[in-house]
Amino acid sequence: MFRQFREEVETALSAALSSLDLPTDDLGVEEPPEDVPATLASSVAFRLAGVVGAPPPKIAADIAEELSVEGYDYLAAVDTQGPYVNFHVSDAYYDDTLDAAASDEAYGRLPATGDSVVVEHTSANPTGPVHVGRTRNPVIGDAVANLLDFAGNDVDRHYYVNDAGRQMAVFTWAYETFDEDDLESEPARERVEYDLVRYYRKGNAFLEEADPEEVERAEAEITEILQGIEEGDEETYARVETVVDQVLGGMRECLERLPAEFDEFVKETRFMFDGSTRDLAERLKETDHAVYEEDAWQLELDDYGFEKNLVFLRSDDTSLYTTRDLAHHEWKFDNYDRAVTVLGEDHKLQSGQLRAALDILGNDVDKLENVIYSWVNLPGGETMSTRKGTGVMLDDLLDEAIDRARDEVETRLEGRTRDDDLDEADIDRIARQVGIGAVRYDIVSKQPTKTITFEWDQALNFEAQSAPYIQYVHARCCGIADEAATAGLDASEADPAVLTTDAERDLLATIARFPAVVETAADDLEPHTVATFARELAEVFNTFYRECPVLDADEEVGAARLALVEASRNAVANALAIVGVEAPESM
Repeated sequence: MFRQFREEVETALSAALSSLDLPTDDLGVEEPPEDVPATLASSVAFRLAGVVGAPPPKIAADIAEELSVEGYDYLAAVDTQGPYVNFHVSDAYYDDTLDAAASDEAYGRLPATGDSVVVEHTSANPTGPVHVGRTRNPVIGDAVANLLDFAGNDVDRHYYVNDAGRQMAVFTWAYETFDEDDLESEPARERVEYDLVRYYRKGNAFLEEADPEEVERAEAEITEILQGIEEGDEETYARVETVVDQVLGGMRECLERLPAEFDEFVKETRFMFDGSTRDLAERLKETDHAVYEEDAWQLELDDYGFEKNLVFLRSDDTSLYTTRDLAHHEWKFDNYDRAVTVLGEDHKLQSGQLRAALDILGNDVDKLENVIYSWVNLPGGETMSTRKGTGVMLDDLLDEAIDRARDEVETRLEGRTRDDDLDEADIDRIARQVGIGAVRYDIVSKQPTKTITFEWDQALNFEAQSAPYIQYVHARCCGIADEAATAGLDASEADPAVLTTDAERDLLATIARFPAVVETAADDLEPHTVATFARELAEVFNTFYRECPVLDADEEVGAARLALVEASRNAVANALAIVGVEAPESM
């Protein structure tokens, strides 16, 4: 309804401006400031002040006088407040919102766009357990994919696997060279990546600390592995994949706990063995930007604003990660309408160079969109490194979150007679839903470009501004619906006209905005705005809950309020689903 109302406002405003012979290129339609009592407002009078030569309030008044509301479903009235032209909704706006949101469990989902989108995220090197420093990638990436799916796109979720670089060659060499007795510690957890990462760390320590002659021999063996992969040697490939697939399997188990699941794990060796990397390198050589300098083929990207050249082929004709990723992206362009990649801020330069190279090759780079995120740091500024074995592992974070959520649930149950239907399995479920939900919401609710210093107490804050606060609203809606069903209250014939209080209208107005929030968030690739909406919806619902009893109202009002509860439940459940947080039915 909000989206249709906005279209009506833009149509009516554009017509009024045209009638006044004023430009219509920027209508300035937006949600009004808090002190402006309207559903939408236009600040166009500010922009036109210099054109018309009159003060903005006078221009706003002239526009409002010229503007007609006849023939619209939801646009009922127009007025002004200072420089703003204000637009007000009709009763039909509230009626249709309640009907749509209460009856549709998928409320907020937009019509199909017909676009296919690939979202690549996480793509951490398969060298060991996922640590907290990289947790933003799967959380944000999964939320972006959910958002684009909810906005009507056909979405595939991909994990791009680096199985051809030096790190994997070092890992393979170390795994084949050292025995259990050579390793310094026991695995931190009984899962394969925790076991094998010890070989990776041992190998790196050896290369840093061993005698030069021993290091030279080791480097020769590592180079042999790299060359074997480059040449497509099946035996070498099998050796590397033995390590890659085992570690990746363990990482997948960890990520599924968030959950972050993938439709495909795309390996970079695919684009080496099918010849596309070699073909791409030859095409790059033929461009005007290609130079051979410092024993390597490079692209000069000064025309694109990059002083640093992009190396795409070594002197021995071996490719680099970026070369293979270029082939990977051309494959994406051939198979999808849009390609979205979630990247850490340390990949900004590389992603810009990659975009420039793709443009040089004649690709439509408008199909490529990036979501850049900053780091999650430890208190005190400590860095996180799989190679060195520092940092908090994601598994540890999730375990701690669940434990703390369990403590909170148990504390809330103290001194109360436990519900017969709330058994230990329910407590386990609630602890998992609330604990993991708190972590996910804490991460996705912040703008991704802002660095987060990880603090247990902040991530697991069970007060307002958190996932548990919003989850409790969903559980409360479910509880009211269950009680209403027992009492025989039916919302199917609800009359929206009886919902006249400010609390009821504010809640309906907030729910009406949800599809537009999804639309804008998807256009901007900003799932944190959906998280913000979910919190705002929870706050408005709690005001309604305090002021508008459902079961104690007369039957007609109670039925309408029950429909409003059901509408709230659907909206909050779907907002939480987009950001990847479960919506418990009881808490």
